[in-house]
Amino acid sequence: MIICAGRNETFKFATPMGVGLIESAINLTRQCLFDKPEFLLFIGTAGSYGKYKPFDIVESTSAANIELSFLNSDCYTPLDNVLNSENRLVQNQTIVNSSNYISTNFELSKKFNDYNIGIENMEFYSLLSVAKEFDINIAGIFIITNYTNENAHEEFLKNHSDAMEKLTQYLLDKKIIQ
Repeated sequence: MIICAGRNETFKFATPMGVGLIESAINLTRQCLFDKPEFLLFIGTAGSYGKYKPFDIVESTSAANIELSFLNSDCYTPLDNVLNSENRLVQNQTIVNSSNYISTNFELSKKFNDYNIGIENMEFYSLLSVAKEFDINIAGIFIITNYTNENAHEEFLKNHSDAMEKLTQYLLDKKIIQ
């Protein structure tokens, strides 16, 4: 089953799950309770912490939920904040960080690269969490729309339409969709 976030990030071949950690977790849980998929592929956009440039495509089966304050040692959590799916089809193991907030402090957010966390997407961590709970393999394919800096939102808006087209073409080229 191919899933996406929703709102302005929808594809005719993907089922929207909602934007952010909460909406996506609720809706994927509902999907799994009523019609559990065998496999999940999440597709969407992401911001780069500096390792990737706009329109790069990143595949991953690893997600984190780490806030910027962690990078300054200003917080801790007793929770497992990095998860992996058992999917072996994806070679790149860049970790996708998820939060309900978009990072705009590039000097701070680029420190995520030190932990092999290369990009941020609002939904992937919660989707991976639900998939693990229901014993479903999941992978994500992301296209970079912006850097995590003070211009993140403007860059995202400027690149979003082209990114959606390029991601769709990537899926066609890889024969994931027809």
